[in-house]
Amino acid sequence: MVSLNDPAVQSYIFYSGVLALKVLVMAVLTGRVRYSKKVFANPEDAKSAKGKVKLDDPDVERVRRAHLNDLENIPAFWILGALYLTTAPVAAWATLLFRVYTACRIVHTIVYAVKPLPQPARAIAYFIPYAIKWYIGFKVISHFATAL
Repeated sequence: MVSLNDPAVQSYIFYSGVLALKVLVMAVLTGRVRYSKKVFANPEDAKSAKGKVKLDDPDVERVRRAHLNDLENIPAFWILGALYLTTAPVAAWATLLFRVYTACRIVHTIVYAVKPLPQPARAIAYFIPYAIKWYIGFKVISHFATAL
């Protein structure tokens, strides 16, 4: 049974909260880049900020792609992580997985959208959390395979 007193559950909740705030920060970061470059997606925004409508600014698009990457990956972590908790994982191991996942997602944003670095920095920061999702997903499936 999953309990809020379980350190693994507490860790999951903590790191899920960090990741949720990270997703919210990405919207602010996109807006910051738009305003600093005075390029907007909507005419009313461009007019009020004395900017221009431009949908292909490379700096804005880089931040938007990083945000989209979060929106594609973090919800899967939330689902798989919550399911993983139902397998009664060792708390220290689960915490390590959640911590590394979160740290790598933050590093991914930094090397992709804040201070772009050459590959393989972004690839490493992407594939480590990707592998963690596969691991916890496999653990969930193998744990509940007898339900078939």
